[in-house]
Amino acid sequence: MGLGAFLIYFAILLIIPMWAQMRVKSAFKKYSQVRSSSGMTGAEVARKILNDNGIYDVTVEPVKGKLTDHYDPRSKTVRLSESNYYGNSVAGAAVAAHEVGHAMQDAEDYAFLRFRHALVPIANFGSNTAIFVIIAGMLLTIPELMLVGIVFMSAAVLFQLVTLPVEFNASSRAMDQVVSIGVIRNDEERETKKVLNAAALTYVAAAVVAVAELIRFILMYFVMRDE
Repeated sequence: MGLGAFLIYFAILLIIPMWAQMRVKSAFKKYSQVRSSSGMTGAEVARKILNDNGIYDVTVEPVKGKLTDHYDPRSKTVRLSESNYYGNSVAGAAVAAHEVGHAMQDAEDYAFLRFRHALVPIANFGSNTAIFVIIAGMLLTIPELMLVGIVFMSAAVLFQLVTLPVEFNASSRAMDQVVSIGVIRNDEERETKKVLNAAALTYVAAAVVAVAELIRFILMYFVMRDE
């Protein structure tokens, strides 16, 4: 790999994820200090969206940490970081609505969400073992072993790619809901979108890194096989 190609690869693997994380933290910090026009807390936003959509079997509870918000499909629980659960900021409303978007997907049996859930055990196995199998194949100069590792890694990469439509769809649902129930005014839509878009960048960055890593090992495999 030439110096130029190495620098590009380095940028993809390190700089892009760091940039995405900085965007998320910057957007959240800025808009967590802006009170939403409705004054509703994140917990109230989540509960109202759930109720308005006829979803009564999902609970909403606080969780410690910062940006630890998530939806747990196993226990059907929307967990919001304490600042979002109790706070009434634009950022908190956006995050709460996004996580409820996942609950809505679950209730509607959204195809990409089901596919992602099905991939979890395979993706976990692939992400935990792929690199070791690939390195073993490289050290032992066994292309076939390296190929097995690449197949394992492909499962983890597929999980990252399937995550993208799941997250974008949840954000789209979030925007529709916070506007329709009056959580934010029309002039707050721009700020809300900034929070949701910044969060989406982290998933895009993770997918780009995963694909770049997979391509690198595939190219290395072909080089080893042809030697």
